[in-house]
Amino acid sequence: MNISKIHNCYGCGVCATICPHHIISMELNRDGFYEPKIRNIEQCTQCGLCLSVCSFCNEGLSLQPDSLHGFAAWSMDNEIRHKCSSGGIGFELGRSLLRKGYKVCAVRYNPRTKRSEHYIATQEEELLPAIGSKYIQSYTLDGFKAINRREKYLVTGTPCQIDSFRRYIRKCKVEDNFVLIDFFCHGVPSAWLWKKYIHEVQQVTGDITFVSWRDKNASWHDSYAISVRGKDKDYKSKFSQGDIFYRLFLGDSCLGKACYDNCKFKYLYSSADIRIGDLWGKVYGNNEDGVSAVITFTEKGLETVKYCNCKLIEHTLDVVTEGQMKKSAERSAAYEMLRLQLNDPAISITNVYANYQKELSRMKWVRRLKNPFHSGLNLLIRLGLWK
Repeated sequence: MNISKIHNCYGCGVCATICPHHIISMELNRDGFYEPKIRNIEQCTQCGLCLSVCSFCNEGLSLQPDSLHGFAAWSMDNEIRHKCSSGGIGFELGRSLLRKGYKVCAVRYNPRTKRSEHYIATQEEELLPAIGSKYIQSYTLDGFKAINRREKYLVTGTPCQIDSFRRYIRKCKVEDNFVLIDFFCHGVPSAWLWKKYIHEVQQVTGDITFVSWRDKNASWHDSYAISVRGKDKDYKSKFSQGDIFYRLFLGDSCLGKACYDNCKFKYLYSSADIRIGDLWGKVYGNNEDGVSAVITFTEKGLETVKYCNCKLIEHTLDVVTEGQMKKSAERSAAYEMLRLQLNDPAISITNVYANYQKELSRMKWVRRLKNPFHSGLNLLIRLGLWK
């Protein structure tokens, strides 16, 4: 009755948070994803709490919505709207609840550890590092363990993290103290991808002091742009210009196994009070300032959204979810090769990507040759009968 046999899970860390003996740690597995490990198995009393809050090994909690509404939203503070990845609703929700006496458990990037980490913000300036998307798996444990369940909190996270977290606060009978926010999630890439990538960037920048994954300075619709500040030099790279990190991440090439096989939270499946993201699609196709997509699932979520400093325009759910994934990603043809090469510390990210492209090209030709038409055509070309 413990999580010792759970592998390749969501890595949410809630099992380690609830463990009364503090014997569960969250460690990167061989593929670069967090999973739980029981350090001292002889101290386990088989209480089963770790399994009871595990979203991975239980059916998705997915609330029956009592207040399902969709909105376009953006901050009325132009500076905040400009800094945020989309319209700034996430920051404004945090700021609004801080002013009502809540604390906020959000995510910031730590340049020293080269990872995203959940942390607690108690005032507005402490919330600023949470601005912007972080497209790598977050280490939740320090942030979640710092939560005092008797106090009020806004907690943000991936849908699987939030599903497990709601199980946790229900188990502890403190659900009323929390507002939970998740987001439209693509999946999380291997930590080895990010660490190889940032290692190469650091050769240009020197010691890194700041990373942003989204930069709207030129265009919101072309904002998949990594900006890095270093002690020696700054670095910028965009998905639209061939950035390696984004090509592999958004190409679904190295996501966690659970993201492919066990995601229960695409589209409208959520255990949060509020879901946020970018409102891609036709309605705001000409907007370059950034617009947030917002869905409320509970009355608490709806009331929270209504009273933050944002312009809200209600839309149908079809409009709000137009550009979002409706089902889990599928592995690319070069997934297995890429997994092995990312695990090899001797191979640089540049060489990994070059080998990945070669493998995709090889697999493409293999598929063509298996097609009767293409194999016949290939034979005619070799015999000089087709030009």
